[in-house]
Formats: sequence, C-alpha cells, structure tokens
Amino acid sequence: MKRDTGKNRNITDKWRLSTQLVRGGTYRSEIGETSESMFMTSGYAYDCAEDAAARFEGEQDGYTYSRLRNPTCAMFEDKMALIEGAETARSTATGMAAMSQAMLAIVKAGDHVVSSKTLFGSCRVFIEDILTKFGVSCTLVDGKDNEAWKNAFRPNTTAVFLESPANPTLDVVDIEFVCDLAHENNALVVVDNVFATPLLQKPIKMGADIVIYSSTKHIDGQGRCLGGCILTSEEILDEYILPLIRHTGPNLSPFNAWVMLKGMETMDLRVEKMCLNASKVAHGLRDMGCFTSVNYPGFDDFSQRDLVEKQMAAGGSVVTVFLPGGRAQAFKFLNALEVTDISNNVGDAKSLMTHPASTTHKSVEESARLDMGITEGMLRLSVGLEHADDLLEDFARAAKIAGL
Repeated sequence: MKRDTGKNRNITDKWRLSTQLVRGGTYRSEIGETSESMFMTSGYAYDCAEDAAARFEGEQDGYTYSRLRNPTCAMFEDKMALIEGAETARSTATGMAAMSQAMLAIVKAGDHVVSSKTLFGSCRVFIEDILTKFGVSCTLVDGKDNEAWKNAFRPNTTAVFLESPANPTLDVVDIEFVCDLAHENNALVVVDNVFATPLLQKPIKMGADIVIYSSTKHIDGQGRCLGGCILTSEEILDEYILPLIRHTGPNLSPFNAWVMLKGMETMDLRVEKMCLNASKVAHGLRDMGCFTSVNYPGFDDFSQRDLVEKQMAAGGSVVTVFLPGGRAQAFKFLNALEVTDISNNVGDAKSLMTHPASTTHKSVEESARLDMGITEGMLRLSVGLEHADDLLEDFARAAKIAGL
C-alpha cells in the first residue's frame, strides 16, 4: 500500500475543502484503483517471523491485525483528521463507542468530570450513571452559563465533556472559553461535534483536546451504516486512546469505513444544501404561527446568535419545534407527515423527525429531561435534501390535522 504520488499530508493540507473530501487520505495499491479499496481482512501475512516481530515492536511500518488498524479504516481516519485539522484519528464502530472510549481513556476511579447537562440521551446516561459506577464523579452544568462552568471545577477534575449545539435543544457552548478554563485546571476537553459537523465548526482550533463524531450522521449522510471517529493529537492518542482501544476492540469495520469514504466525497454539497433548507424550513415553520416556539441557531434572534457567528459557519441542519398540546398532539403531528420520516437519526439526506422524550432521551429521567428543556411537546427535525417547499407544505398539512 502506498499513498498517491505526491499526495502527502504537506500537500493535502493546502488543498481546499472540497478537494480534501474527494482526494484526501487516499491510498492506492499497485493496481492503481481510482476508488478506495475495501480491505476486508482480519489479519496480515509477513515475509518472515522477524518482520512480524518488528511490526509488533513498532520498528517496521505495516499492519498487524485489523483490531489495531486496517488500510480502509486508515484512509477514513486520515481524511477525517485532514478536514478536522487534527493530528490523527481513530475510527470506531459507532458514535457512542467514540464517546465512551474517549472518556474512559482519560479518567480513572477518583477523578471528577464536568459536563454540560444537555446531551444526547446515551451520552447523559454514560456520564451520569455509567462512569459513576467506576468511581468517577460528575457535575452537570448549564452549558450556556460560563459562570457555572467556572464553579464546577474541583482539584480532581480531569475531563470535560460537551455537545455544541446540544442534542436536541440546540444550546451552544462557548467552546474556546471552556477549553481555556479546563486547561487552567489541567483537564482535557472532549467535544461532541456531531450537529455542527467538521464543516461548520472545528473545536480543535478552539482548544479542544479530543473531538468525537457519530459518522452515522452527516458523514455517511444516507442512513446506511454505523460508525464513529475520535480525533486528537498524536500525544493524546499514544498516551490515552491507543492503550484502551488496542485491548478493547471498538473497531469500525472496513466495509463501513468504505461507505463513509464514499459519503465524504459529497459531504460539503449535502451539508451546504441541508443548512440552506433548514434555514428556509425553520423560518417557514415560525411564520406558520401555530407552534409554541421554533428554535434554530441560524435565526437572527437566536438567543446565542453572537456565539453562533463566532464559532459556526452556519446554523446547521437541525430545527426544534414545540407544540402546545404535549405528547398526544406531537404524535398526531408526526403521524400525519407524508414526506418527512419518523426516525431518531439525524444528518440523513432524507428529512427525519422524532419525539425526543419518547425516543432519543427516553432513558433519561423525566425530571432531568425537563431540566434540559425537553418537553412532551418538543419535536426534533433533521432537515434533508428534499425541496424546502415540499417539506413546508407537509408540515402545514400535518399541523392542520394535529389541530394547531
């Protein structure tokens, strides 16, 4: 295996985003294939026993076992690191594998974690319930409140976790402020950047130590398979991440990595169109005047508009709406949809809508959901690539049927 002639990291760093997404990270075999190869192999053969020993010792380049690294996965990882602006990356089987491995790698019994309270349901459960079983305490704060972040740190705080924008409320955290604060307290910062994607926001440049993705979302972008990615520095990878994932095996399959590579070739086109659609749909939903509220980071009057403009290139592809009639009316609205699918995924080419209280955040206690702002009347919309007018007509008809 070798890189394309001339396509080393020094050159690819200079390419513009769309070129990086199509050509970055690519290896070619002696066959000279134009599409990335799929290396569906668990192991690798050596010319001699001495070569095997040298590879395991780290004295010889090459692959040893696909639990440690695989050529197709390596291409995906290199491309992700390139567009994120990170030194290195490792892929995982799912987004939650990326999140849990990143956090487990940097904490131990007796440590303390500070996290924003508004998180994807499984992330909240992992921070609040699972880590505490292993002797790691946590403090959850309002991610929008910088003073709350300041007051949460303790002498044994070693890690910070946050989502921005948060799932599903779209709360935005001042990433640079939190990173500076964490580093003053000798803590590492992990940022879940799923909703913004690496195209709209780059937490590494704001000081984040580790950035994670569910590549299931915008990176694949077509609802085909699961995947995740951890992006960080070489130092953090070698000291914290690799010693854990080497022996626990949360690996992405080569097939899924190949699918992600194909998805990334059109990622900038899809995300740009999704953001344009989301803005038009969000404004259209608000103009209907029948919802309790419509929330979108791209609104001029969004409560954190200055921060959005500071750290994001656009408002993203997710919109939240609140219905006055609670769960019953929300379900009636969802059941009346003809274009948009009822689904708990985001970042798909197809528009998807879900009721977070009964799906993505069902595992979170009701009191905690309400504290996050997740009411029974909240619906989360992931805007896709359909014509925005078709989506708005669908929502207007559903609203009428739901009695809005």
